[in-house]
Amino acid sequence: MADPLKTLDSAPRSDSPLSISKKTFPIAGIFTTVFGLEELPPNASEVACLWLLHPRLATQERMSGIAASAITDWNRRIHNDRTVSNRTPLKGLIAISFDQRNHGTRSIDPLANEAWRQGNPRHAQDMFSIFQGTSQDVSLLMDYLPSFVFPKSEHQVSENLVLGVSLGGHAAWSCLLHEPRISAAVVIIGCPDYVSLMADRARLSKLPSWTNSNPPGSKFLGSEAFPFSLLETVRKYDPASLFLSRMSGGSELGPLRNSPLPQPTEKEKESLRPLLTKCLAGKRILNLAGGVDKLVPYRNGEAVLTWLKKAIAPGGWFSDGAVTFEDIIDEKAAHEVTPKMVDEAVRFISETLAATSDDSEKTGFVRDSKI
Repeated sequence: MADPLKTLDSAPRSDSPLSISKKTFPIAGIFTTVFGLEELPPNASEVACLWLLHPRLATQERMSGIAASAITDWNRRIHNDRTVSNRTPLKGLIAISFDQRNHGTRSIDPLANEAWRQGNPRHAQDMFSIFQGTSQDVSLLMDYLPSFVFPKSEHQVSENLVLGVSLGGHAAWSCLLHEPRISAAVVIIGCPDYVSLMADRARLSKLPSWTNSNPPGSKFLGSEAFPFSLLETVRKYDPASLFLSRMSGGSELGPLRNSPLPQPTEKEKESLRPLLTKCLAGKRILNLAGGVDKLVPYRNGEAVLTWLKKAIAPGGWFSDGAVTFEDIIDEKAAHEVTPKMVDEAVRFISETLAATSDDSEKTGFVRDSKI
C-alpha cells in the first residue's frame, strides 16, 4: 500500500513552519510524542489535545506535518482573532501521536499489517483488532497524559479531538463513538462500515469464501476469512454494525451494503435513540474521502453515512442530538491525503476549538460538499 501522506511531501503547506516543537514521553509503555508544548501561549490555562492516528504501514512521525498545520493555525487565531484571544480562560492546543499497535516501535508481526493479497489469511481479524486496540490506547493515554506532560498542573486538559488517516481513520470513528471525552473527530479516508469494506476487499481479492458461494459472497460472513466471532465483536464497536444491529432487518442485509438502508421503525428508534445519544450527541464530525479512492472507496461507507445524515439533519428523527456532520469528497483524490483535505481539517479543528456552548448547534447540522 502506498503511503497516503506522500502527496503532502511534494506539496507542503506554505503557511506552516518546517517543524514544531515535540517531546516524547514513555506513557504506559507507549512512546508518546507531544507537539506544540513550546508554542503554548503562556496565558493559556486550558489546553485542547488533538490525537493523531497514522495510516497502516506508517509510524507516528508521519503525522508531524498535520500537527504543525493545526497548531500553527490555532495559535495564529489566538493572536489575530479578538473573539478568540479575549476569551477567558484562553485555550491552547497540543497534538499527540503514537505508533499504532504492531507498527513502528510496537511492531511484532509485519505480516499482520498486510492484506489478503499480500498473503495474510487473517487480514480481517488483524486489521480490526489493531485499530480497535489503538482506539483503546487513546483512552488509556488520555487518563495519564496530563500527569506526565503537566506534572505541576500548570494546564488543564479541557477538550479532546481526534484525527485519523486510513487505518487511523477507522480508529477515529471508534474513538468518537466509544470515548465520551472525544468531542470531535476528523476522519480522513477512513470507513464507518467494516463489514462492507472487508466484503468488497474479499470480492476484489477473489477469496474462495467469496467466489465459492452462490450467490457470490453469501458465505463470506462466517467463513475463516471473517469468522462469526469476529462479526460479534465488530457489532460492538463498528458504527454501521453497531447501529444496524438495533434494527430488525439489520442482520439480513448482505455484506455489501451498496443500497439505501431502510429507515428505522418507531420501535427501532426507541432502541437507537439512547445509543446515538450515548455515542454522538453534541459531537462534531468531519469525514474526508477521496473520490477515486480504490483502497477505501467512499461507496463502502456511503449507505450508513446517508442513513446517519438523514437521522441527524434538521427534521430528522435524531436532529435534537445536535450532531454536526460535514461530509466532504475531494473528487480527484485517490487513497491519499491532499492539501485540500488538510485545509478542510485545519479549518474544522480551529472552528471546533473556537466554538463555545453558546455557539453550539441546538439541532443537527449536515453539510455535503465536493472539493
